Amino acid sequence: MENQMIMQKEKKSTPYSILELAGVGAGSSVQQTFENSLDLAKKAEDFGYKRFWLAEHHNMKSIASSATAVLIGYIAGGTNSIRVGSGGIMLPNHSPLIVSEQFGTLGSLYPHRIDLGLGRAPGTDQVTAHAIRSDRMQAVYKFPEEIDQIQHYFSAENEKAQVRATVAEGVDVPIYVLGSSTDSAHVAAEKGLPYAFASHFAPAQLFEALNIYYNKFQPSKYLDKPYTIGCINVIAADTVAEAEKISTTLIRMMLGVMTGNIDYMQPPVEMTPELKELASNPAFQRMFKYAFIGSKESVKQKTSEFLKQTGVNEVMVASHIFDHEDRIRSYRIFSEVMNEI
Repeated sequence: MENQMIMQKEKKSTPYSILELAGVGAGSSVQQTFENSLDLAKKAEDFGYKRFWLAEHHNMKSIASSATAVLIGYIAGGTNSIRVGSGGIMLPNHSPLIVSEQFGTLGSLYPHRIDLGLGRAPGTDQVTAHAIRSDRMQAVYKFPEEIDQIQHYFSAENEKAQVRATVAEGVDVPIYVLGSSTDSAHVAAEKGLPYAFASHFAPAQLFEALNIYYNKFQPSKYLDKPYTIGCINVIAADTVAEAEKISTTLIRMMLGVMTGNIDYMQPPVEMTPELKELASNPAFQRMFKYAFIGSKESVKQKTSEFLKQTGVNEVMVASHIFDHEDRIRSYRIFSEVMNEI
């Protein structure tokens, strides 16, 4: 009976992971940011996190994860077991062949630990997107076909093709489709691939996208049944007041986004009526519907509700926290939450 209960508990447990943007704080350096990312990944491994994904962004001084594949290698090389991947590679910015070579190399260096999450947003402004790849918009429309190309390059059967990514052939690197709209849900479902939704900043179409994915899912050789990851923001601390103070970094960052004045992450300040009013702004509320800020108990309640409402197979956490030790503590608290849910 006891073994049966343990099995049931294990079956119900939800994997939890991290989405890392390598945020650069005011007064810090890019090098220190990378060292902090690796330290977080090592701690996350100890805390039981399943994955550590890095996002691709460009021309943003507050985010250092622009050379995503390079940073994935750095993190994977400094950890032992946690899966490391892209959340994601913005495919229209890149050649499918080069992506295959990069991630085939990573998959050979760190066997069965590398994930390839693919999205089609630019991860930057339009001017920078054009500087990255002038024919980018053509690639956007070819997103499904370019995923097919990567799958071919990773296939052992591609050895007779005229164009090959030899370092990728037969290498185990699972592909995930990332999205923040219903378009991506159709792509993931039709290709029978796992689906990660960016509900941490674009929650509006979450449920519609999940319904499309579940209803239209076609089993494939990669996946026999749907698999979903929902992303949330979490700022957890010992008390609600402390978490709210730490969250002022996020609020001020959002103000910069809304006003087009993006700056380095700023240190937290005491919560003021003005900041509270900004946090209650409808635009802020829409974007950060799934920002769970508070003590362990309040974050636990909100996370449990999110899991019940969405039915996602896995939850992925992003955080915008200025102080490294505060961030470590937040992720430790969240790991305790997930082991209690």
